[in-house]
Amino acid sequence: MSKLITGDNERIVQFYQRLKETLIALESALKEKRPLLNGQRYMTDAELSQYLKLSRRTLQEYRNNGLVPYYQIGGKILYRESDIEELLERNRQEAFK
Repeated sequence: MSKLITGDNERIVQFYQRLKETLIALESALKEKRPLLNGQRYMTDAELSQYLKLSRRTLQEYRNNGLVPYYQIGGKILYRESDIEELLERNRQEAFK
């Protein structure tokens, strides 16, 4: 004799819960994905300041002093991700032993 599986079945409820969690994780990942432009990713000042744990004002000072390369289109400031990675690598300090 076969048993009828309904939406109240615990295994079905767990399946739908996992499916919902997967959908939420996928939506979150897609929201954070930035599109490429000629193989490069660009960040806004808000994104970069959050990434580097700096205030936007400090980032502006770095721009004004020529420490951080950037692009300006109208009033919009953009930073190429690869430029920032190179900058961080050039300024890396080795730990003392």
